[in-house]
Amino acid sequence: MDKSMQHHHGALEELDPRSYIIIKNAKVNNLKSLSVAIPRNKLVVVTGLSGSGKSSLAFDTLFAEGQRMYVESLSSYARQFLGRMEKPEVEYIKGVSPAIAIQQKVNTRNPRSTVGTTTEIYDYLKLLYSRIGRTISPISGEEVKHNTVTDVVDYIHSFDEGDKVMISCPLQIAADRTVKKELEILLQKGFSRILINGEAFYVEDLLENNDFPKGDYEILIDRVTVQHDDEDNQFRISDSVQTAFYEGHGECNVVIPGKDQKSFNDRFELDGMTFEHPSVNFFSFNNPYGACKTCEGFGSVLGINEDLVIPDKSLSVYEGAIAPWRGESSKKWAEPLIKNGINFDFPIHRAYEDLDEEHKQLLWTGNKYFQGLNDFFDHLQSKTHKIQYRVMLSRFRGRTTCPDCKGTRLRKDASYVKIDNHSIIDVVLMPTEKAYEHFLNLKLTPQEEKVANRLLKEIINRLEYINKVGLVYLTLNRLTSTLSGGEYQRIKLATSLGSALVGSMYILDEPSIGLHPRDTDRLITVLESLRDMGNTVIVVEHEEKIMKAADEIIDIGPDAGTHGGELVFQGDLQSLLTKGNTYTAKYLKGEETIAFNKSTRPWKNKFTIKGARENNLKNLTVSFPLGVLTVVTGVSGSGKSTLIKKVLYPAIGKILGTVNEETGKFDKLEGEYKKITQIEFVDQNPIGKSSRSNPVTYVKAYDAIRNLYADQPTAKQRGYKPAFFSFNVDGGRCEACQGEGTQKIEMQFMADIYLTCESCKGKRFKNEILDVKFKDKDISEVLDLTIEEAMDFFKDKQAIIGKLEPLWEVGLGYIGLGQSSNTLSGGEAQRVKLASYLGKNTSKMDEHILFIFDEPTTGLHFHDIKKLLHSINALIDQGHSVIIIEHNTEVIKSADWVIDLGPEGGEKGGFVTFEGTPEELLQEKENYTGKYLSESSMNQ
Repeated sequence: MDKSMQHHHGALEELDPRSYIIIKNAKVNNLKSLSVAIPRNKLVVVTGLSGSGKSSLAFDTLFAEGQRMYVESLSSYARQFLGRMEKPEVEYIKGVSPAIAIQQKVNTRNPRSTVGTTTEIYDYLKLLYSRIGRTISPISGEEVKHNTVTDVVDYIHSFDEGDKVMISCPLQIAADRTVKKELEILLQKGFSRILINGEAFYVEDLLENNDFPKGDYEILIDRVTVQHDDEDNQFRISDSVQTAFYEGHGECNVVIPGKDQKSFNDRFELDGMTFEHPSVNFFSFNNPYGACKTCEGFGSVLGINEDLVIPDKSLSVYEGAIAPWRGESSKKWAEPLIKNGINFDFPIHRAYEDLDEEHKQLLWTGNKYFQGLNDFFDHLQSKTHKIQYRVMLSRFRGRTTCPDCKGTRLRKDASYVKIDNHSIIDVVLMPTEKAYEHFLNLKLTPQEEKVANRLLKEIINRLEYINKVGLVYLTLNRLTSTLSGGEYQRIKLATSLGSALVGSMYILDEPSIGLHPRDTDRLITVLESLRDMGNTVIVVEHEEKIMKAADEIIDIGPDAGTHGGELVFQGDLQSLLTKGNTYTAKYLKGEETIAFNKSTRPWKNKFTIKGARENNLKNLTVSFPLGVLTVVTGVSGSGKSTLIKKVLYPAIGKILGTVNEETGKFDKLEGEYKKITQIEFVDQNPIGKSSRSNPVTYVKAYDAIRNLYADQPTAKQRGYKPAFFSFNVDGGRCEACQGEGTQKIEMQFMADIYLTCESCKGKRFKNEILDVKFKDKDISEVLDLTIEEAMDFFKDKQAIIGKLEPLWEVGLGYIGLGQSSNTLSGGEAQRVKLASYLGKNTSKMDEHILFIFDEPTTGLHFHDIKKLLHSINALIDQGHSVIIIEHNTEVIKSADWVIDLGPEGGEKGGFVTFEGTPEELLQEKENYTGKYLSESSMNQ
């Protein structure tokens, strides 16, 4: 520890908690009694190797304490639910403010949650549209208006003082009543006079004489004179008008004898259509009143998905293009078509993609010679009481965009309500950049301006922040569940900025994930503005640029796992570069680099995607080489994920029959894609849904460990089988927590809390199982080892080592064997998956897997990226192909082939701006990626 650190520590006690957050002796996870003083209201970056304890310090210690203090401040009633929120293991923490943690997990699986609802912009939009929206008729394009009582009263008062006025309304004669009957009812209601063709009669006289002339009958409601200053008279008039509207079913006639007469109508209708009055629920797709009736507000409907029915469009009908008609029993549906195709000129040998629209349609509708696909699916539908038919149907079902609301989830008539010629649907489909412009230049009348002022402020404010964090290309209608981890985190960041707090502690987990270096600059301005408002901003980060912008850098290490957890450096960037001796310092100074192969591997096979047009892709044609490392780059929102996740992955996956997702729009696949035998998308989603899943079970190393324990003398003597050493099945596990080691306490209004199980003290097993030992450790103690320690512990047991090695190779030596999967970060989960593929030793001759990685460097320190690249190259050496979506310049340099999309994000993106080797990309000075590549080469 250098001198500058020393004085920090001696002086911890003397520091003022008003200007520092002081942590004394933190021991959470792998922290080794770490003490640190973090200056308040500064931008502080916490860095270090993956697994060195950065998150333990930032989230598990600081944030946990901030949250616990918040809970303490609640009433005792609320606290009883939160009872035992355990204090982080630390001697003390002083100077903590309320903490807001923004993590990178996309933790919403809610199919209704959109960018608009998450950022609360949609709530303001609903209010705005229900207050000042004008309903425009889709038939004539005129505004739908209705007369209110005020309109009628104003009209009457536009005449001279003392003018006589008659207020009347049409007499509605019900179908089953005579005129006589109606008039009798009128009398009972208290109306005494009636107008027939404009002439007044007493109702009683008509009834007495039993004489009812032909003509238009109106009820004479009231006769008044115009008096401008008499308030009582005004009340009387408005009361009569209201009665007229009610009795006349929405119509009211006003006659000023000798001057004018006019009819009014308070029905909301035009061009023979009746419209709804806009209200907040009218625009809410989470409410049955506002949701589209067809899809019930989901935006998509379950139907037969054409892509699944005809997965490989390059086959002809004769070759079996129609998947459901390939089986033994269902072949009989295809036979009549193949036999009789000649009678109605159907080209059964022509590839499906080359058929014209009529022929494609014919396959669905059928004709007198054969029954089409529609009949086939109706037939399956009628047999759904049998399981095999249900299974068959489910294989060809998929979600398709709702035809009624075009995926906007709102009822159709919500689009008739407009402000400045744009409906709420137009607004949610605009990229936020456009929406921001739209609201800045909104044309309103002074009256509307008054009503909408506050709402517009909130909407513009929030849109501005979304643009500031670099998400200009998202639409408000975009589902939250389709965002990447980094996008989701930046949305949360924009939301917190929008509702700006002061005097808080913001703790962010790698906000730069998924950002092109160009967009990182914007992010830094946002973080700085958050700090300047008077907040402490603590960022766990590996990105060089953000370190350079920090007021203070805290480096934790020196290594990962048990070898980490110490404060190895604290200070600003300058002193890190001059005095620092940590991995971070070495990479920043360029003393160490991420070594990469500069001999580009040659390749001969490739496959091509033609005409990709999903989201913002502009009819792209791109080729992907096989057997090498391809990196797809581009600024945020340029269409990388769309191309790979929405088009490439489902398109190939459907042909292999392993992916059941909707494919994005594209024309066709060409080239050697038939060589691929398997496609694996290695994303950052957690590896196991269950809290019992952990890295050892995932790479199948646990089976070998259980067998080893069942072989021990004590176990044999007591007859314990390998299953007794599993915490997943009854037998040896602790039954109180069912082998979880923790019990979940459900919180009504906060995140669930996990507490250590009281009966097994978190060991997961019954006591007698723990008597079985191998080299003096019981099974529970083995689960507490890190991968690295375990490799040493089991060093002579090849079966176990073989399975653990890949985990160590991808740089996960520091994670615990029994560490629950849900405590792994996104990047760690991704690397565990990578390890499981490495461990399978997939170099069989006939196997060729296409691996797709989505930003695998997430959460990786420079030092770990080195290991990662080593592992990825190992896959290629085994004869597979790898495609990586990535912004990290080091990874781009190590590629054999680079595909760059752009030039901008959103609308202005979606073009291929470059295809070739990294060396060629360096020469492209106009290209954003090329520019940053050459900058970073300069640094080295």
